[in-house]
Amino acid sequence: MALYQRPVGRWCSADGCEQRAAGLTAAGLPPGAASDLVEETFVLAGRAVRVLRPRDADAVLEDVLAEEDPGDDRLPFWAELWPSGVALARALGTRRLAGRRVLELGCGLGLVAVTAALAGARVLAVDRSPEATAFAAANAAHNGVTLQVAVCAFEEPGPLLAGAPWDLVLAADVLYEPRNVPVLLGLLPRLVDDGGEVWLADPGRQMLDPFLAGLAEAGWRCQRLGGDPATVAIHRLVRRAPARRDGHG
Repeated sequence: MALYQRPVGRWCSADGCEQRAAGLTAAGLPPGAASDLVEETFVLAGRAVRVLRPRDADAVLEDVLAEEDPGDDRLPFWAELWPSGVALARALGTRRLAGRRVLELGCGLGLVAVTAALAGARVLAVDRSPEATAFAAANAAHNGVTLQVAVCAFEEPGPLLAGAPWDLVLAADVLYEPRNVPVLLGLLPRLVDDGGEVWLADPGRQMLDPFLAGLAEAGWRCQRLGGDPATVAIHRLVRRAPARRDGHG
């Protein structure tokens, strides 16, 4: 399925993406610009996934900057539908995930998590932003599925570890900050065992190569799943099983 970039900067499937704005509401969403919604419909492997998002991400940012001394963790990265998330959702749309336990790191608006839930997975979607998890939960309900959400930073992974080991961990464009590399290198081995896997979608961030090198040094294998070579690559990461010893013990 080909992807193209819309003039407004959204990535949609060529055989079905629509935007609709009139009268959209959802319970539990933050006030202000974040509650002025549009809906985008993505057709992924023949299945329609409808995503509510703020109409104007810049207006959401202005609301945050108007707060008294907002920290960096308040920046509303979650308010955008990023190409890496769409690419990862597209890859998931072709997979059967019935019964699998799935964790999404940095869920944003919830497109990836909702796609996994529609494919039959039991999903925990986490983000350090409570606004993001509110949107993820609202978008799950909007698509008739359920998922669990948790507000959680990578550096404080209690809710993530409580459910480990996970069958599948998903992450889209999480290497935009250099500080995330050592944190994730330490975290991923605690989230999956030898039977689990991690899917990472990345748009060519500068920290991707050091991150993959660190995983390789720790004994992980990396397989390229696809994506658009010009924009986003999807990497399947698995831990190498310990080498077997010869002999009869």
